[in-house]
Amino acid sequence: MIPWLNDNDELPPVQQALTEPNGLLAASENLAPARLLAAYRHGIFPWYSDHQPVLWWSPDPRMVLFPAEFHMPRSLAKRLRRRDYEIRVDHAFAQVMQECAMPRSDDAGTWITEDMIAAYCELHRLGHAHCVETWIEGELAGGLYGVALGRAFYGESMFARAGDASKIAFAHLVKQLARWQFGIIDCQMNTAHLARFGAREIPRTEFSRRLTELVNYPSPAAIWQFENDLF
Repeated sequence: MIPWLNDNDELPPVQQALTEPNGLLAASENLAPARLLAAYRHGIFPWYSDHQPVLWWSPDPRMVLFPAEFHMPRSLAKRLRRRDYEIRVDHAFAQVMQECAMPRSDDAGTWITEDMIAAYCELHRLGHAHCVETWIEGELAGGLYGVALGRAFYGESMFARAGDASKIAFAHLVKQLARWQFGIIDCQMNTAHLARFGAREIPRTEFSRRLTELVNYPSPAAIWQFENDLF
């Protein structure tokens, strides 16, 4: 049985996470910003559906992308050279989250609840959550959002309303984080899509060890700005 956390309870050590389902650690009633930040510092993230309590996870192994290992597919490199898009950063955070919450064509549900949108918008207001947006012909065509602590970025979700739009945002994110000397991008779960970009699994012990150092670096500005010569 997983622990139930009251408002002032600390999250358990990640070593106590279940192996089945992989990484389930605890449950709670709310998504207070302080608890969210404490969770991310220890490699723990929330993932749950409507009508469920907030479920906290730390899977083993962990899917990550090291910025230096980023692999650019040739088709995406060709798309970037067209330069028929605009990248904006931290411009429409709530809209990006709402787009990410829209049901996919193969899935009628979403794990990005209204409470989660409100919680991460508050993290954005506090300077910890960020989004990267691809705009095409004046419209938001794709993007992603996540949480940054020190030199660690925790990717949460992405969406695309036009071909390659989320990939374009992701490529710009990785390049900028490399320039800022970020050490890791947390991808949480293993997917073939992320593996295509060079993401791979590492043991949770290694992930936690790297976080211990990375989260203690000074963070970039509360509102991000990307350099113009990334590609």
